[in-house]
Amino acid sequence: MSLLSNYRTVDLFGIKIYSVRMDDILAFCEDHIKRRSNLCLGMVNVAKIVNSRTDLSLRRSLNEADIILADGLPIVWLSRLVGKPLLERVAGIDIMFCLLENASKKKYRVFFLGARRKILQKVIQGVQTKYPGVCIAGYIDGYFKESEERNVAKQIKDSSADILFVAMSSPKKEDFLRKWRKFMDVPICHGVGGSFDVFAGVTKRAPIWMQKSGLEWLYRVIQEPRRLWKRYLVTNTIFIILSVKAIFHARFKRIFS
Repeated sequence: MSLLSNYRTVDLFGIKIYSVRMDDILAFCEDHIKRRSNLCLGMVNVAKIVNSRTDLSLRRSLNEADIILADGLPIVWLSRLVGKPLLERVAGIDIMFCLLENASKKKYRVFFLGARRKILQKVIQGVQTKYPGVCIAGYIDGYFKESEERNVAKQIKDSSADILFVAMSSPKKEDFLRKWRKFMDVPICHGVGGSFDVFAGVTKRAPIWMQKSGLEWLYRVIQEPRRLWKRYLVTNTIFIILSVKAIFHARFKRIFS
């Protein structure tokens, strides 16, 4: 029986998010690597929750992940306000670093998929330096055509990787994992978004105080204002409206239940 069955989920806008801590996630991953059983991690933040309401492919891919985690403090705050508290935020990039540390200790094979070629090469060099015990199973940049997906998936399958990190934007990474995860047969599949850019030093992660304040989105906008200001303005506004409705609904239901 999977260890996941011991933990509850919180339904927010039709997405079931697991209430777990980082140690729980690492234990799940270790269990699946030992059993060579596939575990696909799904991460949701404010933007992804908003976009999944209209992007049916993204919603389908999220719902087909084995476990969905809250990669955003506003989601944790909302869960508490509606009376269904999540234990904590579990950031996708932190999971990646923890898995790399464990892989270095246990000589696990890791495959890296995504980002631009130059960034990917910096990531591989960084892994070899900071996590020397990691066995590099292979790496492919994220700029491949849909017609090339099968070949990419075949290379990953043939690598006998224990862990696969997919650093592509949404919904491309979620769709790729939904279509090919069973074929690739990798125990741990983790979509890490822009984490390779952070690892390579191309972009900086928000200071700890901003992470704890739920302001990482603002730090990203400051770094890339032209590209991101409109996206976050729209998604954050929609999320606030949805959250207010969810809070009123939860409290109204409590009063009359």
